[in-house]
Amino acid sequence: MFLLLNPTDAKSNSFENGKMVWQKYNCQSCHQIYGLGGYLGPDLTNVYQKGGEAYIRGMVQSGTDVMPAFKMSNSELDALEIYFKNMNQSGVSDPREFVVEYDGFIRLK
Repeated sequence: MFLLLNPTDAKSNSFENGKMVWQKYNCQSCHQIYGLGGYLGPDLTNVYQKGGEAYIRGMVQSGTDVMPAFKMSNSELDALEIYFKNMNQSGVSDPREFVVEYDGFIRLK
């Protein structure tokens, strides 16, 4: 008996796993994909083109002044990178920049 794997299915599965990682760590609370999600952080539809896997891995593992570092496993990071790579190839984020004000309103910069 042989187990045959279709590489397309493996990629699709990794994409789905990446979406699950996105949801597990509640990324959509602060970030958007295609403009959908929170407005505290930037839209990540095209984050992959900014620096690829190293950029994504660095941001997630190190965090920023306004984003905490996340303790993701290597397989979670790999899946998230595939998710972002696919998003980058399938659409363009809204070029406008938004600011969340202290009064709760979201305004264009």
